[in-house]
Amino acid sequence: MQKIIAVVGLLLIFSCKSKQAVVSEQSADANTALSAVINGHYANKKDFKTANFKASARYEDSKQSQNVTAEVRIKKNEKILIIVRFFGITMAKALITPDQVSYYEKINGKYFQGNYTLLSNWLGTDLDFQKVQNLLLGQALDDLTKGKYEETIESGLHVLKNASNQNTEKIFFFEGANFLLKKEVIAQKAEERSVAVDYPAHKESPKGIYPSQIFIEAMQKEKVTIKIDYNNVTFDEDLSFSYDVPEGYEQIFID
Repeated sequence: MQKIIAVVGLLLIFSCKSKQAVVSEQSADANTALSAVINGHYANKKDFKTANFKASARYEDSKQSQNVTAEVRIKKNEKILIIVRFFGITMAKALITPDQVSYYEKINGKYFQGNYTLLSNWLGTDLDFQKVQNLLLGQALDDLTKGKYEETIESGLHVLKNASNQNTEKIFFFEGANFLLKKEVIAQKAEERSVAVDYPAHKESPKGIYPSQIFIEAMQKEKVTIKIDYNNVTFDEDLSFSYDVPEGYEQIFID
């Protein structure tokens, strides 16, 4: 239960109720410069202050599978509150800030408070608040302006592969029209862990273009898959981010 809440809950943040975007699947142009791909990707801005999202997801590993729904409230770049429900009943809450990850779940009366090591281990790559936010917004996990990448064309997509770290392999796939991220793969060979994130579809709204589906496959000791579908969103409302662990809950520590 702790793994489902922490992983799925943190990944149920961004959605969009507007119509499916007419996002062109234009093939990548071999003459496009590397800098143009990177700049084009970051030109897809997400222009909001707060957002309130509703989503559904399926979590699966070698031992269990679970369907959940969630309400997610985000204050951009500051904090994220997730409310996880089973059959309409609130079963857990999580609060994510740049400093820590906190959550509690009702079934076992337990709570967790700690850093991003927990999520990093489960998802097979080093994470922080900005990377989690990027993942959910459909932006590259890493700041592409600070790395060294080699560009190729594969299956009509721009492919950027890091050229500076032999142990960590990072590959980013972008479509040719709006340079939207279609897939990213990060693998750490020595640690034998990896994460692949696919964005099969996107939606368009006045606040930007967002992924409408996210499929995550993480490998470390076992395979974890998470499929997220976004249902609706409202932007720039006054939202409450109250989070209080109920009395009597037992704190847990996860390696």
